[in-house]
Amino acid sequence: MTNQQNANNELFPAITRARLNNLTVYDVTDTELEILERGTPDSLYLNFSIFLLSSAISFTVSLFTTTITDTKVFIVFVVFTIVGYLGGFFLLLLWRKNHTSLTKCIDTIRKRLPPQGVQQPLDNTEVDIEQA
Repeated sequence: MTNQQNANNELFPAITRARLNNLTVYDVTDTELEILERGTPDSLYLNFSIFLLSSAISFTVSLFTTTITDTKVFIVFVVFTIVGYLGGFFLLLLWRKNHTSLTKCIDTIRKRLPPQGVQQPLDNTEVDIEQA
């Protein structure tokens, strides 16, 4: 029986637990949970915005520094430049809007915690000491 117990103990990893000194729990509503659960595509918006804006700047520099004799090539360069600027600024605005809405949601949740050292009553019921 001892060999079987030793064999079972060898299969499980050793677990070490570090204690927490303080644990803070926040109440979250359904809508806030959905906002946090949905996550944020902010990094994608920002990355594509930077890509499009830098490409548009490159095409702009190319348009001003070279002479393009073929009309079709010139039109392609102009279209890429315009699409790059419009798409880049649009994605930059989307990133800014979504970034602030998620930050506001998290700030709202964190503001529910009273400042350190301030106690708040759990409910609004008053207890009459003389009757007790």
